[in-house]
Formats: sequence, C-alpha cells, structure tokens
Amino acid sequence: MSDRIDHLLNETRRFAPPEALAGASATSAALYERAREDRLGFWAEQARELQWATPFTEVLDWEPPHARWFHDGTLNVAVNCLDRHVEAGHGDRVALRWEGEPGDRRTLTYADMTAEVKRLANVLTSLGVRAGDRVAIYLPMLPEAVAAMLACARIGAVHTAVFGGFSPSNLRGRIDDAGATLVITTDGAWRKGKVFPLKPTVDEALREPGHGVTNVLVVRRGENEIEWTPGRDVWYHDAMAAADAEHEAEAFPAEHPLFILYTSGTTGKPKGILHTSAGYLTQTAFTHRHVFDLKPESDVYWCTADIGWVTGHSYIVYGPMANGTTQVMHEGTFDTPTPERPWQIIERYGVTVFYTAPTAIRTFMKLGRQHTQSSDLSSLRVLGTVGEPINPEAWMWYREVIGGGTTPVMDTWWQTETGAIMISGLASVTTLKPGSAQVPIPGIDIDVVDEQGEPVGDGDGGLLVVTSPWPSMLRTIWGDDDRYRETYWQKFGDRYFAGDGARKDDDGEIWLLGRVDDVMNVSGHRLSTAEIESSLVAHESTAEAAVVGASDETTGQAVVAFVILKQRFADELTVEESEAVLRKHVAAEIGAIARPRQVFIVPDLPKTRSGKIMRRLLRDLAEGRDLGDTTTLADQTVVDAIRSQLR
Repeated sequence: MSDRIDHLLNETRRFAPPEALAGASATSAALYERAREDRLGFWAEQARELQWATPFTEVLDWEPPHARWFHDGTLNVAVNCLDRHVEAGHGDRVALRWEGEPGDRRTLTYADMTAEVKRLANVLTSLGVRAGDRVAIYLPMLPEAVAAMLACARIGAVHTAVFGGFSPSNLRGRIDDAGATLVITTDGAWRKGKVFPLKPTVDEALREPGHGVTNVLVVRRGENEIEWTPGRDVWYHDAMAAADAEHEAEAFPAEHPLFILYTSGTTGKPKGILHTSAGYLTQTAFTHRHVFDLKPESDVYWCTADIGWVTGHSYIVYGPMANGTTQVMHEGTFDTPTPERPWQIIERYGVTVFYTAPTAIRTFMKLGRQHTQSSDLSSLRVLGTVGEPINPEAWMWYREVIGGGTTPVMDTWWQTETGAIMISGLASVTTLKPGSAQVPIPGIDIDVVDEQGEPVGDGDGGLLVVTSPWPSMLRTIWGDDDRYRETYWQKFGDRYFAGDGARKDDDGEIWLLGRVDDVMNVSGHRLSTAEIESSLVAHESTAEAAVVGASDETTGQAVVAFVILKQRFADELTVEESEAVLRKHVAAEIGAIARPRQVFIVPDLPKTRSGKIMRRLLRDLAEGRDLGDTTTLADQTVVDAIRSQLR
C-alpha cells in the first residue's frame, strides 16, 4: 500500500480548465469564498433555488449525530423535479432520451414525465399507498423506474430501490426490513442480447408468508412469460390507462423521509440508509450543477449508473431533474451488440457531460481505443468518474481518448451515506491532478486524521472524516439508530467517519486510498465480506470460509474466497467442481456482482492464537505480495499450505 501511495503522490501532471469553461470560472471560484465566509448562509442560498410551499426560517438544527436541515419549511420533491419546469415554460424540453438494448428508443419531455408521474401517483394511491408507506422498486433502467421514484416522492411514500441483479432472498430481506407494502417491477429486461426475467425473482421473494406486500405493479417490457397472482398482481399499463390524469401535489416537511437505500456493512446485515427531502435535494442539485458546469438549456448529460444504486438516485433522478437537465438513459450493457455502443450513443444524442465508473473506463481500455474511433465524441466537454478511486493511468486514458486531450475529468468522492458529492474539483475552476479527488466542494468540511482523531499534516495519510454536518447526509439507519451511532459516530464523536483511508499531498489536496474496514468495492458496488462469507458457509459443503477483496485492474477490487470443505465433500468433489458450485451458489444467494472471481479450496485458514482469521495475510496471498510479519499466527505451516494451492 505504501508503495502505491508514494507513487500516487509523485504524480506531477497538472491540467488547468480549458478555455471553453473560462466564462464560469469566476462564479465557481466565488462559491468557495462565500462558503468560507458563512457556511450555513451559503447552504441557505442554495436551498432557496428550490421551490418551497412554506419557506424555511431555520437552516440547521444539529444535535450530534442528528441533523435537521431547513426543517420548518415544506416542499414537494417531485414538483421541484418536474412541475416547476413545466410552469416555467420548459415543458417541451427533453427530460429523457431513453435507448433500449435492442435499439428501441423513447423521448420524454418534462411535460411527458410530469403527466406520467401524476397518473402513477394516482395509481399508487388507488393501491392503498399513503404518505410514509414504503414502496420497493425492483426495476432496471427504464423511464418507469424514474417515474416510480418521483411518484413515490409526490405522494410522500418512501421508496427503496433494489438493484435488479439481486437474488430473491436479498430482495425479500429489504422488503421485510423496510416494511414495504407494494413492489414495482417488470416482467423482464434486456441484457446481453437476452431478456433477463425480474418478476420471477419477486414471485420467489414473496412466496413465503410473513411479508406486508399487498400488490405487485408490473411494467411490461420483456414480453416473457410470467406467473400471475390474481388480486395481487397489477399490470402497470392497465392501471395507468384507468388512472386520473390530474394530481394535486401535497407539500411535506423538509425532513420528510424520501428513500431508504440498502448498503453493505461490516456485518452480514445490510444497512438501510435513510435520506430525507430538502437537504438531500439541495446538495444533489448544487453539486450536479457546479461540479459539471451544467447548463440545462444546452447540455445533454449521461450518467451510466444503475437506478438501483445511490448514483442513480442522486445523479440520474433527483439532482439532474431538479436542474431541468436533458439526460440519456440506457438499458443493458455497453458491449451489446458491439463495444462501439456507448460511443455511438454519445454521437447520436450529442452528449456533453459523461459520468461513469473507473471500472467501465478500465473495461474500455482493455477493449482498445479502436472502438471509440468510429464515433464523433467532440460534443463532450466534461467527464466524470464515480464509485471508487481512479488510478492516474485510467484517468489519463479517459481524458486523452474519450475527452480528446482537453476535456476535464471530475473525480468525485461520496457515498450512499453522504447522499451527494463531497470531494471533487469544479470543472470550470480546478487545476486537475490525475488520480486525486482534489478538495471538498464548497460548504463541506473534511479532514484526514490519525487514529486518535488528530489532523495529519500535508503529505501524511490517515482516516477521512467529515467535520461538520452537510445537507444531504443520512439521517439514520432505518429501524436501528443505535447502529447508526455506532457505525458512523462512535469513533470520533461529532465527526462522521467515512470508513475510507486518505492522504493529503503537499498542497493539502486529497487522494483516496479505499476502504479501511471489511467492505469491498467491486465495480463501484460496496459488498460486505461478512455477507459473502455467510453465504458460503450456508452451503452444505462448506466448513469455514474467509473472503477478501483483492486488487483487480478491471473492477477495482474482486471477491476472492478461501474455503475449507467438509470432509465428505472434499472426498466426493474435485477442487474444480467445488469452486464452480460455490461461485454459482454465491451468485444465486446474493447476486452476480458478488460472485467470487476465485474460490480457493484450502486445508485451513491463517488464524491468530485467539482464533481471529488474519485476512491481511489472505489479501497478501491473493495479490502475490510478501507476507511480512506472521509471528502472531497460531500455525505457521497454514500459510505454506495455502500458498501451494495458489500455484
């Protein structure tokens, strides 16, 4: 790790903003000064960019670790994302240019989306959903997914979106934890040239009694055969056709719950992160507008995240639509039907701002730059990355090959818990360093501290903390406030500990070093080692398992499992058979994203004398590094036995 850090901090390349963005530089630079002068006044100014039914008079009520932002004001989040743009005369502005994997296309204006959401709000109400009720959304990248989230927001229901790759047990766990009464899904969606069924997963998740779901609203997309439960299942198109076209939106308090989004923790149980309304919308809109120098009247923006992750919430739905942005939305995978697909889309729609993950960039690099050369990418003026730290080589490839050597790359750091971007440059003003997240955005206070909580100096590393409350921060863990306090605030009291390591360079700018706990970052998705270990141990063949995240040039980190088999299975199955069975088992239990890259069948695991598995040694073994000090091992021969399995 230290060699990697030193290599990163020796990065000397610097890139000033291009002349094309110079006109916005003074405005962006002034944001930092204004935020330094009066941080709360600065955020109040940003919040007043929204449309309020009842204006707020108090900016922040802070009783660590609980914050209330703009809490005496009322607004409607969906009205801010839709109706107000129509009322301002922008109803004919394109909201979504959607492209399905087979090549079918839809264009929806802000007037179209407003009409869709009004009808869907009436559908939800007719199905018994009321303000405060929870709705599970299990949808792929369809315009209906955006409409579903905004319709929930319109009536004050709390949505919990679940990534479409998760298994029935994962879906059921989230439904039960949130207490959802309605599930919105689809028959199937296109992925890699085939229809991937989703409703069968919902059916399986709801097969056992004990849940509170009374209806399943089904979008027709894949035309695949599905089971139908009369009285419970409702076709989306039928319900929409019967619904009233008009809906009067109600204003809700600024701290009204907006959504629950589940993310992995260091225990096997996912955490339900709760975000509320006004503060979250304020910061997502502000960061979207200023990080990317967004111009709603002319830009075409494309964020490639899935709607089921927080990036899809903040930078496809809420931030961009609050800003009245024209967006591209794409179903399926980038390489179907050809690796030229993303670049063809950029040329076809004239995309100007492109926001994607380092994993995708490394995949593009591996495929080769020849796939980009058949398309005209000259419309691009700002690039962004999200999900994990980006290495300088990938950053430079992104800038040079996709950005034509002049387009700035905004490397953004934030989390499900933070709700919105926390560290990033601003496209029009920041001199960029390849691989650095740069500096906190205006109005955000962040530091790097040692284990005792003391700030480190420039050139030193430590733990990343947020030292002041911020508008889009999580409010609690759904149903478990004690876990919220313990997970994020116990270590440093009134400072939020992000769980990431970081280092300041000699200029005081921040370089992210990844997770410091047992959570892996695979293709930008956070996965718990404990959750995957639990899945492996649940298989009848497994006696014990340990999981680590190992460096992977494509996905950032990859899941690597070390498994001890029960003797009967060790005698009956070959190593190759066992590995295949266990990889398939994890994918079925958790989802394909959690499938281990490798499963090593080992005779034992390295443990301390107290019985703790030394995962550091397993990571070193998986990555081929020297092991360093092994004196605390109970049995030194275990490492040699494992090493022999890796050859």
